[in-house]
Amino acid sequence: MKILLSGGAGYIGSHTTLALLDQGHQVTVIDNLSTGNKNLIPENADFIECNIEDNLVIANLLKKEKFDALMHFAGFIQVEESVNNPKKYFTNNTENSKILFEACQNNNLKNIIFSSTAAAYGNPIDEKPIKEEALLKPLNPYGESKVLTEKYLQSNSQLKFIILRYFNVAGADPKMRSGLISKEATHLIKIASEAAVGKRDHITIFGDDYSTADGTAIRDYIHVSDLADIHVKAVEYLINNQESNIINCGYGKGFSVKDVLARVNEVNQKTIAIETGGRRAGDSAMLVSDTSKLSSLLHWKPKHNDLSFIIKTAIDWEKKLLNSSRA
Repeated sequence: MKILLSGGAGYIGSHTTLALLDQGHQVTVIDNLSTGNKNLIPENADFIECNIEDNLVIANLLKKEKFDALMHFAGFIQVEESVNNPKKYFTNNTENSKILFEACQNNNLKNIIFSSTAAAYGNPIDEKPIKEEALLKPLNPYGESKVLTEKYLQSNSQLKFIILRYFNVAGADPKMRSGLISKEATHLIKIASEAAVGKRDHITIFGDDYSTADGTAIRDYIHVSDLADIHVKAVEYLINNQESNIINCGYGKGFSVKDVLARVNEVNQKTIAIETGGRRAGDSAMLVSDTSKLSSLLHWKPKHNDLSFIIKTAIDWEKKLLNSSRA
């Protein structure tokens, strides 16, 4: 396959680029490097630095190259920032995505894999685990911006798509070729791993008064390399079957914030300092996926369904970053 991949200098995009290349496919990455890191783009991927709304560059590329599919990762993902600056999220995640999709459609690239989010579900009270058909009630502009983009794809009869709704993505490539690089980390396992290697002196739990067993929020964590593998399976399915669909991406098991931090201490064999703060705006109490469609439709099985392994790869990645900064 020949894949155009937006956001390949980012966390999940770079891992998916690796997964595609590892299986012998060709990848062209477009990324404006606003949040991505050029060092994460594999050497044997083609790279064009541009914005996803840059119609002239994209159209010229699509006329010159014949891609089998677009994988669209490029987007802003920080919940708290979206609450403070919703316009930034609706402009980039929704409006700019539409511009990119229209450029693809106008140049006969009609297979789309779209990165969406479990934040689309909001805080479902009655549905645990969450099926894809659950009511979409996002609690923040980040989730809302993704839902609007989903709706655009669903309303466009010219495009075939698979929307992948990610639950909590964590860990790093087991070969340490890529991992999460972030100026302002917001992912729990990333922050805990930074604390584990001494980059932070403590970690803050945001809210211990949720209606969960230990009062902290519960999430479904999936290893980033497994998620990358799902993308490869999804694009193969879409190209072969030409059937649009929406699929949850998780393991179907939830861990609370306190569960995760206890496991970090266990893996790291050292205790990190923990403080408790108030809830963050836009956070849900519990998000755990129903994975039956992922399994039945794509015949996909995880390789890294082990919270300790996810955490170990995340900590190993932080050690690598720490050592490279000292070199």
